[in-house]
Amino acid sequence: MNARRDIRHRVLKVGTIEFGGGAIDCTIRNLSPSGAALQVENQTGIPDQFTLVMPAEGLHMPCHVAWRRAYRLGVAFD
Repeated sequence: MNARRDIRHRVLKVGTIEFGGGAIDCTIRNLSPSGAALQVENQTGIPDQFTLVMPAEGLHMPCHVAWRRAYRLGVAFD
């Protein structure tokens, strides 16, 4: 059973995970109005809550981590 509220669309966008004065680059792999899947080089230091910045769209989305796997994490927008 799929627990997602919205259908996610495959994308390949540049993003930044921003938190407490720190920032980590990421790739947004899929996206919906309620969340996204992110790919990172390393999850070390990424907190459970942060702001996902999408510079091309001029968006700053507060979010929280829903799941973590190897180099990917799923987030839900707050």
